[in-house]
Amino acid sequence: MIVGVVGGGQLARMMIPAAVALGIELRVLAEGEGMSASLAATAVGDYRDEAAVLAFAEGVDVITFDHEHVPQAVLRALVEAGHQVHPGPDALRFAQDKREMRARMAELGAPQPDWAPVDSADDLAAFVAEHGGAGVLKTATGGYDGKGVRVVRSVEEAADWLAGAAAGGPRLLVEELVPFRRELAQLVARRPSGETVVWPLVQTIQQDSICAEVLAPAPDAASIQPVVDDVARSIAEGLGVTGVLAVELFETSDGRVLINELAMRPHNSGHWTIDGATTSQFEQHLRAVLDLPLGATGVLAPAAVMVNVIGGPASGAMADRYAGALAAHPDVKVHSYAKSTRVGRKVGHVTAIGDDLDEVAYRARAAAAHFDA
Repeated sequence: MIVGVVGGGQLARMMIPAAVALGIELRVLAEGEGMSASLAATAVGDYRDEAAVLAFAEGVDVITFDHEHVPQAVLRALVEAGHQVHPGPDALRFAQDKREMRARMAELGAPQPDWAPVDSADDLAAFVAEHGGAGVLKTATGGYDGKGVRVVRSVEEAADWLAGAAAGGPRLLVEELVPFRRELAQLVARRPSGETVVWPLVQTIQQDSICAEVLAPAPDAASIQPVVDDVARSIAEGLGVTGVLAVELFETSDGRVLINELAMRPHNSGHWTIDGATTSQFEQHLRAVLDLPLGATGVLAPAAVMVNVIGGPASGAMADRYAGALAAHPDVKVHSYAKSTRVGRKVGHVTAIGDDLDEVAYRARAAAAHFDA
C-alpha cells in the first residue's frame, strides 16, 4: 500500500511512524527542501502546479493531504486522471471556503452562529446593526490561526478588506460575535465505505488566536458529548468526508454548542491521540483513506494534556533543550517538528497522561516550558 501526501509539514511528518508500523509506504510532495516531513519526501514541487501533482500521484494507491490549500482545479484533475483522492474535492471545498461551509451547514441543520455573505459595505453594515453593533468578519479562504479574522463594529474598520474583495481578493463573510465560555473540538474519522468513529470531545485553549493547549477529554462535557458526536458524524456523512475531520466548536454560557470551523485532515486538537488514545489520529487517517477498518478510539488514561511549543528557544534548536527537559520529565512525551524557531510558529508539542487533569496539565506545561525563549 502506497499513500501519497501532498504537503510536507508537521502533519505529514507525524503520519510517518504510523505508516511504518502498518507497513505502508508513505510518499510526500514537499513544498521545498528541509520541510518537516523531509524523512518521507520523495518529490519537491508546488501543490498548485497541476503537472507536478499529477506526476507525484503516479504509482500511489491514494492521495491525501497535509493541508487544505490544494486548488480545486488540481484536485479535480487528479480525480479525472483516475486517482483515488481522500478527502475528495467535493468535500474539501467546504474546508477551503467558509462561505460554502456555512451555507452547507445550514442545509444540514447543523448548529452554527448566525452569518451572512458580505459582498458590499451595505451587507456588513446591515448585519452589524442587526447583531448588537458587532460582527466577526472573515475572509472566506486562506485564513488560519487567527489570520483572516477581524472583529468589527463599523464599516470603516473593514474598509481595507472590502476594497480587497472588490478588487478580486478573498470573498468575505460575517458571523455573529458569539459569547462563548470555552472552545471545543470533536474529531471524527470516516472511511469511503461509510464507517465512522469519534474520539472523546476535547477542550482547546487559545493564546493570541493560536491553539496553545488541549485537554482530553474535555472536563465537564459528559452532557454534551452525545450531541457533539451526532453533529460530527452527520457532518462527515453529509459532506462525504474521508479521513479525519475536526469540528471546531464554541460552547456558549447557556450550554449550546455552535460550529466554528472545519478541518479535513489530522488536526492540532488531536495530537494528544499519539500518546493518549488507542489509535492516533494519524494512524486512523491512513486507515480511513485506504478504506481499512478503523481503530478503537478509547483513552489510555483518564486525562491527557497536549501543550504546543510555540516559537521555541530564542537561540539554538529544540534538541539543545532535550537533556534538561527529558531528565526533569521522563514521563512526558516530546515531539519536535524539525522546524527552525520563529515567534508564533508551532515547532513541536508535549503530551502528558495520567489520572488527575490538574496534575497532568502541570507536568505538560512544565515540560513545554523547557523549550521557551
